[in-house]
Amino acid sequence: MSFAVGNIVAGRDFFFILGPCVIEGPGVTERVADGIAEACARVGVRWVFKASFDKANRSSASAGRGAGIDEGLSRLEKIRSRLGVPVTTDVHLPEQAAAAAQVVDLLQVPAFLCRQTDLLVACAATGKPVNVKKGQFMAPGQMAGAVEKVGRDRVMLTERGASFGYHDLVVDYRSLPRMRALGVPVCFDATHSVQSPGGGGDKTVGDRQYVPALARAAAAVGIDALFAEVHDDPDNSPSDAANMLRLGDLEALLREVLAIRDYCAAKP
Repeated sequence: MSFAVGNIVAGRDFFFILGPCVIEGPGVTERVADGIAEACARVGVRWVFKASFDKANRSSASAGRGAGIDEGLSRLEKIRSRLGVPVTTDVHLPEQAAAAAQVVDLLQVPAFLCRQTDLLVACAATGKPVNVKKGQFMAPGQMAGAVEKVGRDRVMLTERGASFGYHDLVVDYRSLPRMRALGVPVCFDATHSVQSPGGGGDKTVGDRQYVPALARAAAAVGIDALFAEVHDDPDNSPSDAANMLRLGDLEALLREVLAIRDYCAAKP
């Protein structure tokens, strides 16, 4: 099954979903977007810009959540227009779907919300394609329910690791072909898969050094898209600081993933 995400056809065109975790203060998100655009242009890849206007799933009530829906969507719209790339963002509530769909090319449903029927149905009702992240608590075959709620003709499923104990995630790469067997494109989230949820006590931490290895493995198994959060100064980002990829490391990752994917696709 294939469908349009802006000027990309998911299920036919291999592409990347890239951007910072959350929309930050004036100029920061735009600077990161420009850096990603330059790296993608050098490599010659299709990509979607991602940033969240709100991070509602926080370990602590005092954690920063983002710019909010009005400012966030306005800034995403400007980035979309200026760079000429599709954009995506998370939606957490059914009432956010219609407003976000006026701006973004792809709606994203966070992993913890992948079973929320009202949210999935509201996203589907906008007519926009939807990327549903597989919950850390879900077996790949169970994502058939999300596919049914959204519609096979407009949904992509993303693997982002499964819970292993209290503060760790592991990736079962069998989930990629198993979800593709549901008749939809599949994506691998290389940066959230290295998280340690709640591992920092009042915050989630992670280990970005493993991002390239996990991404290479996913490319070898077979994916339609690769998701990675990227920042030029991740350690000072208000969200996902420990697992975001450094912007300076992005180009090498893009080239490695493409080379592995092309090599595997050429094998009989």
